Amino acid sequence: MSLYCSTGSIDTDLSPRQLNDLLVEALTKLGDRKSILAVPPDQSREHSRAGELTGYVYKHYGDKLKAVLPAIGTHTPMRPDQLAHMFPAVPQNLFKVHNWRTDVETLGEVPSEFIREQSEGKLDYAWPAQVNKLISNGGFDLILSIGQVVPHEVIGMANFTKNILIGTGGREGINRSHYLGAVYGMERIMGRALNPVRNVLSYASDHFLRPLPIVYAQTVVGRKADGGLAVRGLFIGDDIECFLQAAELSLKVNFEILDKQIAKAVVFLDPSEFHSTWIGNKAVYRTRMALADGAELIILAPGVHEFGEDKGIDGLIRKYGYRGTPCTLKAVKENPDLGSDLSAAAHLIHASSEGRFKITWCPGHLTREEVEGVGFGYGGLKEMTSRYDPQKLNCGYNQVDGEEVFFVPNPGLGLWAHRSRL
Repeated sequence: MSLYCSTGSIDTDLSPRQLNDLLVEALTKLGDRKSILAVPPDQSREHSRAGELTGYVYKHYGDKLKAVLPAIGTHTPMRPDQLAHMFPAVPQNLFKVHNWRTDVETLGEVPSEFIREQSEGKLDYAWPAQVNKLISNGGFDLILSIGQVVPHEVIGMANFTKNILIGTGGREGINRSHYLGAVYGMERIMGRALNPVRNVLSYASDHFLRPLPIVYAQTVVGRKADGGLAVRGLFIGDDIECFLQAAELSLKVNFEILDKQIAKAVVFLDPSEFHSTWIGNKAVYRTRMALADGAELIILAPGVHEFGEDKGIDGLIRKYGYRGTPCTLKAVKENPDLGSDLSAAAHLIHASSEGRFKITWCPGHLTREEVEGVGFGYGGLKEMTSRYDPQKLNCGYNQVDGEEVFFVPNPGLGLWAHRSRL
């Protein structure tokens, strides 16, 4: 077990050259490798700097980098233009597509007794440790998992083994892990490095991933005073210590604790990054612990044109909607289609306000009928953007026509909470 790079602080701002040099220094410590697989995230994590790091990996290893497998989970496969934008230095013929329904192998199972214990008796199923067949049987002597550690709604803090076991995982593994997080309670998990979902993945990693040559390269990215982004840390290693150090820094960089609850929040979703409510509901997940009862959350989403990135999940969202935990749990019990797709059910729970605050979606390519049909309020994008112009608002509190508005320019970069909800 080794930690090859551990650098960063709340004030660190790693330049591209520093990132390259630190990465190469760490990779050199691994010794000679002849067949490398890189596993970065997709465009929904563009700000992770994983695209840049993958380019440095290709520059360092050349034709020893045999394949790049974006860890898309259930997301839509990346298009050629998205690959060119995020990974400009990497030849497109190296990229492989992960199909979460067909391309996986089950390495073993976390026993139901462990799941029952972690879920406080609420669930009683085993959890299959599934990975893409390229990872388990590709013959690589280095699997480099690249990504960003940041607060996350399903697993507390994103990345580390999640990038492998969920990002390249299979249908049942994704479904059951997401549902465990939803049933246990998202607000008990977000921002916590160790929690039931992480514990399940750690069990699977300890028992089933050990023979695989996986090394994790993880960034911590924060917002600078001028609104730009800075890489605050880089952590590279092959065990949990690498993740825990990154998570500790991420909490300092990405978690904002507020002294006053928010009455009105406006969240902007960059159209190059957010195309669905499946990903765009980070606007809900990351702000819900800061919103007051009766508050309004306005989501400006010019690029959103669908609910689920997967057609099957999109249909389930349209059918059952974001109706809150009791309604969703009842639907899971009574309807086989939702009951067999627990990640969709978990998402419906995560993205509901539970009736506590109002969610107003302003999408660029969904109709009022579609938005209201899944249980959200609808706002006209043009009208709302004119009133709450994301180009003019500052991150945090603003005054708009005498109204106090809390603005979040990218929900994927942080977590906001009022002290009373911690």
